[in-house]
Formats: sequence, C-alpha cells, structure tokens
Amino acid sequence: MPAASDTRTFAVSSWLFARGLGAVLLLAFVSLGVQAMGLFGSNGVMPISMFVDAAKSAGHSFWQHPSALWWASGDGMITGVWVVGTIASVALLIGLAPKVSLVMSFQWDMLLLEASFTAFFFVPWRAWDRLAGHPEPHPVARWALWWLLFRLVFRSAYVKLASGDPTWADMSALSYHYWTQPLPTTLAWYANLLPDGIQKLACAVMFAIEFGAPVLLWVPRAWARRAAAGSIAALMLLIGFTGNYGFFNLLTIVLCLPLLDDRLLRRFVPRRFLVKAGPERESKWSTWPGVAPAIVIALSAALFFTGTLGQRPPRWLSPIYPFSTFNNYGLFAVMTTERPEISIEGTLDGKIWKPYVFRYKPGPLDRAPVWTAPHQPRLDWQMWFAALGDYRRNTWLGNLMTRLLQDEPSVLALIGENPFEDAPPKQIRAVIYRYEPTGRDERDATGQWWKRRDRLLYAPILGVEIEPAKPTSTAE
Repeated sequence: MPAASDTRTFAVSSWLFARGLGAVLLLAFVSLGVQAMGLFGSNGVMPISMFVDAAKSAGHSFWQHPSALWWASGDGMITGVWVVGTIASVALLIGLAPKVSLVMSFQWDMLLLEASFTAFFFVPWRAWDRLAGHPEPHPVARWALWWLLFRLVFRSAYVKLASGDPTWADMSALSYHYWTQPLPTTLAWYANLLPDGIQKLACAVMFAIEFGAPVLLWVPRAWARRAAAGSIAALMLLIGFTGNYGFFNLLTIVLCLPLLDDRLLRRFVPRRFLVKAGPERESKWSTWPGVAPAIVIALSAALFFTGTLGQRPPRWLSPIYPFSTFNNYGLFAVMTTERPEISIEGTLDGKIWKPYVFRYKPGPLDRAPVWTAPHQPRLDWQMWFAALGDYRRNTWLGNLMTRLLQDEPSVLALIGENPFEDAPPKQIRAVIYRYEPTGRDERDATGQWWKRRDRLLYAPILGVEIEPAKPTSTAE
C-alpha cells in the first residue's frame, strides 16, 4: 500500500472518476437497450423468462440468481431495467445523488458491475456532487479502486504466459490477433500488414505495460502513478483503435483516473470550479468509512491469489459468487490463429441460398471491417464464439435460426440485411468458412478486404420440406 507520507490529495480525480463511470454506464445501458428485445425478449433469441422459469423449477432462489428479473421477466420488466439503469447513469454522470445512482444501476458485465460496486464506497453521500466542494475520498476506498485496476491489468498479462500458448511465448501473437479477434476495425487490417519484427516489439511493449504498470501503481510517488495511468490508458487506446470491445477500453481508462493527484489535474481545471461552496463536512475521516472497502479488498484478494496460484477459491467465498462483484480477469489467454466465420443462409426453393448479412461481423468480402465501439453488438460477438465451438454447445444459434424462419421483427432488427423481405425462407442453414485478410496488392486488385475458403455445414438445416417444382406442361 502507498506510504503514509504520501499526502497528495485526489478530490478532482475522484469527481472525474464518478462522472466517467456514469458516462460508461450510460453507454452500456443504451447499447444493451437497443438490443434487449431481440436478445432476451419473449420472442428474442434467448428469452430470459426461460432461464428464470427453469431456475425456479429447479428449486433455485433469488440469492443464487440475484436480479430484478427474478421477480418479473416479461418484456415490460426488461425494458424497465435498462431504462432505470439509463436514468441512474445520467444521474451519476451529472452528479445527482451519486451513491443512490450506483445502487439503482443493473450491470450486465462483470467488470462494469465490480467497478460500480467498488465505486459505491468511493463516491460521496450528497444530493448534488459538484467539483467545488467535492470531498477528498477515503484512502482505503481509493486503494480498492487501485486494487481492481491492478488485478485487471496484471492478470491480463499473467494468463497469457500461464496458459502456455506458444504464440505468446514467442511474441508472435499479434501476427494473428488483428484479424482473428471478434470484431476487428479497419485499422486492424492495416496493422496486420506490419512486419513481424514490429509485431513482436509491440507484443513485448504490451507485456511491459501489463506487468510493469500495476507495480508502478503502488509506488508512493506521483510520477509512478501518473506513469501507470498514462501507459495503461495509451494501451487501451491502441487496443480500441484496432478492435471493437464495446465500453471495455473506456471503462479501463476511467479506472485510471483515481491514480491522478490534484496537483496535476488542477492545472487543467478553471479556478472558479475549484472554489469551495461551503464548509467541508466530509473532510475529516473517521475509522468506519474505510471498513467496507477494506473488506472489498480482502475478499477480492482471496479470490485473486487463489485463482492466480491455480487453486480453488475457498468455499467460504461461495455465497458472493452469484453477485459477480468479485472476479478474476484475463483477456485472450490463448490466441486464436484461424478465423472460422459462420454464415446463416436461407432458401425458398432449396437451390438458391441467400445469406443474412450481419451489421458488424465480417461477412461480405468487399466490406471493410466496421467500427462499432463503444456500442457492443452482442449477437455479432456471440457468432464469433459459436464459430470456435460446436453448434450443440450453442443452443441459442438454433433459436436464432428459428426466429429468422418465423420472420421475427425484433430479431431481424439485430441483423443488418434481410434477403427475404417479401416472405421468410422455407429452410435455413448455418455454414462455416475460413476467413483470412487479403494483402495490400490483392486488395488493390480485387477491392476485397477478406478471402474465404473451405465451406462446411455447421449445423443441421431447419425448416419445412420443400417439394420439387412440377414441370410446366404446354398444350400442343
């Protein structure tokens, strides 16, 4: 932990962090809201009511699946959850009752949920949180956020080496990463053209940041914390330029803000915003405000060290697992070296098959990779995961194909181009290809960003039997 002699203050960064977290939550809720009906609604790809009913039939309780949707899982409740979450995010963004805003939010992803939970002990109790008069956060609450950032970044490097993956060991992983990641950007296509030596150097720099910055984070010197925040933020920007990871990159950058001290940030804030509005009621710390974040640090540390050492988490931690407020992280532990890509196709006559064109994932060979962040198109992401596995482990894919046969509007809204606007197909299938990026000369000659080969049937054909067309007789 930082030394007691390090007396720099962090009021400005804590205010900025709360506003930044509110912005990320707003992006996450709106992104989910525009997809919610097609994904989880009663006629969606995987109706959430099915999960709730199955859990209740199995005798599970709310504490095993803590969610507002446990009490009601209809379309109205799904809409209500993301709308309330959006309103709460806006409140946090503008500083309106920040603690209450965090309680009302309903996070769908583990990092966002844990960051919001930890931030609850970091933001102040007040009706209107303005920068002028914003209190200094309790140091233990600040350390809890630092500890979350440490675990996130350090384990991102650790799992890559611990997995034994040869591409990380020989620093060749980035030669595959740019075009095999879930949703590459156009810049990823260009980054893939860099020489192997540059790719290996970039990989080494990434490891240096992901191992080194978390250590600097705890050095009780302002320059060390600033260097940690700057290097992590720079890495997140580079990752964001070449890959679509929704709000992940922005959230990680926001988690860097509590590392920055007031002496640095006050240089960029107009003096009128720093004048205190009145006497500071929360400036004197007592013992008890640090107890809750200390417990957060202790519980997450138990999970972190057991997971990092390859041991099972202690059984006494099991009651907290369903809440997803304490997690272990690790991105791309094993690098994929090929890109299987699923194409869903329909037919009216059993002869001519037409593909559904997704908005964001690779499909048409002449379409440049699409930039989607901070929006996270969850169906497009799931299609990437499905292509890496067996269709029998992805039951949702059969549901998706069934909804397309039914011409379900909420699901079709998730798809970019429907080739059957007049009438739904009679049969539908999922085929899989091997995609590879084209080279510069090949793209200049053909206009194509991708090339593909090895078409195979991925899942059984669904639909009704198509009778062969009867020959037309002509009168003599």
